[in-house]
Amino acid sequence: MTPTNPKYFVDTNILIYAHDRDAGPKHERARQLIEHLWTTGQGALSTQVLQELCVNLRRRVAHPLPSDEIAKLIEDYLSWEIVINTPQSILAALGIETRYKVSYWDALILHAAESCGAAVLYSEDLSHGQRYGAVEVLDPLRD
Repeated sequence: MTPTNPKYFVDTNILIYAHDRDAGPKHERARQLIEHLWTTGQGALSTQVLQELCVNLRRRVAHPLPSDEIAKLIEDYLSWEIVINTPQSILAALGIETRYKVSYWDALILHAAESCGAAVLYSEDLSHGQRYGAVEVLDPLRD
C-alpha cells in the first residue's frame, strides 16, 4: 500500500544547487523540485544534510551566504521531516557502506532516507535509478 503523502529525501547537493544562483540550469531544476516538495509537504532531510548545507553555502559557492541568512534557511527547513542521526545510525551506515560499497557519508544518507520511509532519494552523487533496499536514487538534474 502506497502512503498517502510519500516522503522524498533530498541530498545536500540538490539543496546547494537550489540556493546557489550561479549554478545555471541546475539551480532552476533544483529550485523547482524544492518548491514542489515544500508545497506538498513531502520533503525529508537529515541533520547531516543540514550540516553539510551550512558549510557549503558559506564556503563552496561563488557567492557565499552570510551566517544569518543560512540560519534563517535552516529554520525554514525545520518544517520538513528531519532525520536525526544517532549512534545507531552510525552503526547502520557502516553496514550499508559494506553491503553496497558506497562511501560512509553516502551510506549515512541512505540510512536516513530509509529510516524516514522515503522511497526516493534525490541525489546527484549516487547512480540514477540505483536501488538500495527500499530506496531508489533519482537525479533530478539529469537532462
